[in-house]
Amino acid sequence: MKTFTFFIILFLLSHFTVTAQLKKTTLNGYVKDLYMYYKTDNSLPGTDATHLTSNLIHNRLNFRWYITNELTFAAEARNRFFSGQLIREFQFYEELINTDPGYFNLAATVLSGEGWFLHTMVDRVYMDYMLDKWQFTAGRQRINWGITLVWNPNDIFNSFSYFDFDYEERPGSDALKIQYYTGVTSSAELVYKIDRNETEDKVESTIAAKYRFSKLGYDFQFLGGIMPEDFVLGAGWAGDIKGGGFRGEATWFIPHDPNNGSGEALVVTVSGDYTFKSSLYIHAAILYNTAGTTGKAGTREFFGQKITAKMLSPARGNIFGQLSYPLTPLFSGSFSGILNPFDGSFYMGPFFNYSLGNNLELMVAGQLFFGEEATEYGELGKAAYGRLKWSF
Repeated sequence: MKTFTFFIILFLLSHFTVTAQLKKTTLNGYVKDLYMYYKTDNSLPGTDATHLTSNLIHNRLNFRWYITNELTFAAEARNRFFSGQLIREFQFYEELINTDPGYFNLAATVLSGEGWFLHTMVDRVYMDYMLDKWQFTAGRQRINWGITLVWNPNDIFNSFSYFDFDYEERPGSDALKIQYYTGVTSSAELVYKIDRNETEDKVESTIAAKYRFSKLGYDFQFLGGIMPEDFVLGAGWAGDIKGGGFRGEATWFIPHDPNNGSGEALVVTVSGDYTFKSSLYIHAAILYNTAGTTGKAGTREFFGQKITAKMLSPARGNIFGQLSYPLTPLFSGSFSGILNPFDGSFYMGPFFNYSLGNNLELMVAGQLFFGEEATEYGELGKAAYGRLKWSF
């Protein structure tokens, strides 16, 4: 019923003025085919298999209706067809995919069978209205408060995992966002977000404000708000030092009630990146969390990867490094790694991309995890990928 009501409201908003002439619509997207081979030393829950394969056909549609110069309606959906041994052997995989973190349930399994299922999800549907220096956005939208490129403690509304490389658009939030542009490079923003807590069967909300401005060649932002369990205060910056990017974010999470089990945490990340004249790109970052453990961090989820801005890693800290280089105008390679210095576990990720045409791309990649038992990355195994992507 909530989903039906949500769509009715958006339909009425999209017909804000029935006499308005349809000026412009756009429709674009892509189709991807992603093959995965996965090997793990320990079998997945519900199966004895340690070697698994899967195939994912992923279609995305992005629609825009520019109703007037001030009013825009947007809707975006991802349709995914999962098949293969992973789906047959891992009995909880379909249930894992068929979840919607927002207040409105806009995800559904359309069809399913033995070893396959078709899933659809609307991850963007909103109205956007501009009025002088004001901008109002209502509906499911991406609220990106993050600045750095790997970990985003400032991204308190819709955190994402670095390892989820196939979801470039990132998750959205069911929210109302109000922005006021105080200058060319400065703005104030207020966001109210609602969620469903299915575990406790209740509605939760997050409300926060952010102010962004530029000074001395740097972009700065400050934020504060109230999350379901914590008060939050944060800050971030982005600039450069001698031509190299220098970014950082910090967020302090303070429980409403010291006895609610949430725990206080200060999460900080700092990164630097530089592109040489040879086109070699280097990138390094660190993550520090006062609430993280200095012992064995325990195995994190590989397929679900549910994280929050407060717990981007269960460890006290992580170190990231990346090298990228265009080997030819059409062929590029990248190698990244993440180390948990406290339990010694680490990740390595080689990625290679080849352009087959203006809208056609081939990618070959790996996600390789190493470490002892019960460490952060030690029991996640190894995965190899091949992906063909056509954009339109």
